[in-house]
Amino acid sequence: MKQNKVFYAIVRTVFKIFLRVYNRISITWQQKFDANGENFIVACNHASNMDPVIVGCFFPRRLRYFAKEELFKFAPFRLAIESLGAVPVSRENNASAAGALRGFMKLYEDGNDVLIFPEGGRSLDGKLQPLEAGVAVIASHTHAPILPVFIKGSFAAMPPGSALIKPKKIRVIFGEPLRFPDEVYKTKNGRNVIMAELSKRFSEFESQFEGK
Repeated sequence: MKQNKVFYAIVRTVFKIFLRVYNRISITWQQKFDANGENFIVACNHASNMDPVIVGCFFPRRLRYFAKEELFKFAPFRLAIESLGAVPVSRENNASAAGALRGFMKLYEDGNDVLIFPEGGRSLDGKLQPLEAGVAVIASHTHAPILPVFIKGSFAAMPPGSALIKPKKIRVIFGEPLRFPDEVYKTKNGRNVIMAELSKRFSEFESQFEGK
C-alpha cells in the first residue's frame, strides 16, 4: 500500500488518544530514539491483536509487518492497520516459514523498519512464550539491529478470542537496541547468541512488570 502520510498521521493520532485515555497507556524508552537513524527489526512479545497497533502508534516511524488476512475483511479496520504498515498474508503463505522470512528481509532491505513477533503467535495465557529463531535469521542476513519491545496489559485488555477492548492499563517498554559484532552473524552459533540475548531482555521486562 502506498503511504498516505496525512491519513497515516490521522489514524495514528486517533489511536494514540484512544489508548492514552481508555487504556491509560504508558510508554518508556530506555534509550533516546534517533528518528533519522538506522532502521530496526522491532521485536515484540505478543498476547493480543492490539499489539501491532500499539507498537505502530508509538514507534516514531512507520513500521511494516505481516498480519493475517482475516483482519483485513472489515474495511475500516483494514484501512487503519494498512495505514500503520500492515501487509496481508494468507494462512498458506504464513505457514511457510522460509517465505515469511524472505518477506521480512525484503521489507527491511527496501528501507523499512519491520515489526516481528518472535513467539510466532499470540500467547494464550498472557505469559511470555518460547521465542522462535526467525528474528535471528533475519538479523544474521541483514546485520540489522534489533529493538526489543515489551507490552504488558494488552492481554487483559483484549485477549485472543475477544472482539471488545476492555479499559485495562497498558504499559510498553522500548528497550535498548541489540547490536552484535560481525563474528556473531558469521558463526554457526551466532543465531543462538542473538536469541539468548533477546530472550534475556524479554524475561527482564516481564519480571519488571510482575506485581504491578
